[in-house]
Amino acid sequence: MRIYIAAPLFSQAEKEFNLTVDRVLRRLGLDTYLPQRDAGEAAPLIRAGADEHTVRARLFTADCAAVSACELFLLVLDGRVPDEGACFELGLAWAAGKTCFGLQTDCRRFGGTDSNNLMIDYALGGGISHSLDELAAALAAHLRDPRSNAAADGSGAKGAQPRTPTAGGESG
Repeated sequence: MRIYIAAPLFSQAEKEFNLTVDRVLRRLGLDTYLPQRDAGEAAPLIRAGADEHTVRARLFTADCAAVSACELFLLVLDGRVPDEGACFELGLAWAAGKTCFGLQTDCRRFGGTDSNNLMIDYALGGGISHSLDELAAALAAHLRDPRSNAAADGSGAKGAQPRTPTAGGESG
């Protein structure tokens, strides 16, 4: 089963964390798509002399195709606000009926609540984990029984309560 890892990838710390997430998911037996590794990064390619439009168009096409080809989707929500590109990818995944999970290890939230934008929280029908261990447990449970998630029928989080602290914690 293939999972797309959508995450910020602009600092060394972010890229190293993404590689750690990737290792955790691979240990679960998942095939991963990590954009920074599998498609490349725009800035270094452009700095090396590649045409900006060509690079950006290629990365857009590659990442959209990878979202389409995956069965599962993970959005890393860390940062003051989630990464804009990753949010776009979440929208693609949710609209395509992928089971979407979130990982939020960062407690900072814009607006002073524990919630994210409702469009993000409700698209993450697989739940939001707050540590790599929680994420591994949630994904392992999903792999054992895909029906255990609100989104397992391909409907995203439609009609489901998001699994966030402000919605009463874990939902069943």
